[in-house]
Amino acid sequence: MDQFYADPKIGLLARHGVREAHRIIKVWRAFWRVAAAMQLCERHADPSLGIRRKTPTPRSAIWREGEVDRLAKSAMRRGYPGLACVIAVAWDTQFSPVDVRGLTLERLERRASGWRFRVARAKTKAAAIGTLSRRTERLLDGYLKSLGADLLPTAPIFRNRSGRPYSKDTLGDDFRDVRVAIAADESRTLADLRRSGTVEAFAGGASPSDVSAKMANDINTSAALQRTYNPVELTAVRQADQARRVGRARMRENEK
Repeated sequence: MDQFYADPKIGLLARHGVREAHRIIKVWRAFWRVAAAMQLCERHADPSLGIRRKTPTPRSAIWREGEVDRLAKSAMRRGYPGLACVIAVAWDTQFSPVDVRGLTLERLERRASGWRFRVARAKTKAAAIGTLSRRTERLLDGYLKSLGADLLPTAPIFRNRSGRPYSKDTLGDDFRDVRVAIAADESRTLADLRRSGTVEAFAGGASPSDVSAKMANDINTSAALQRTYNPVELTAVRQADQARRVGRARMRENEK
């Protein structure tokens, strides 16, 4: 197992790098637990537990509001209206790319106070509310009208240029095509939009519980108790949105 992971010629680290090697061992350990539950091996005899696994450096890249606006405009100019909406919706809601890809009309609430999506996150099934800015509402409304046909309530909203719903691969490919609007060697991803909103919100003074409600995850250490005794509230999500606007302004001032 040590050779499989760390051999300088054939090991995972040498062939695939720290991030992929870390993920492969994580999958190995998950499979081992399943096999142990089926009594095919001893649960505590996993040989990978003896490996000193290297942890990949966490991503820290963030996008600025102006850059996101340029990305959406670049997508429109290059003929990717579905992607332009994905970018705008991901920025406002802080949903992960997989959650945005799965959005449907039945999840969209068009209220006078503002449009929003109510979803169960794909990864954790936690309830989440994704609020939209007025600008994104207009963009999404125009996109829905441009489709030329009524979507089924359960059909994915966002589609690539072939008319098919975005998949993980086609979304990544299209995003890489439009981000050259920022720089030819740009490496930030669509997933980094989620982190960017969190940085804005905390810079604007949002509480951990507000950000936890916005992101529907365990960013707040007591999030498990909050989910048990306090369901997702639109008020908390709105407070995180306001904090993002304040934080955005403060970040601009600090850059001057």
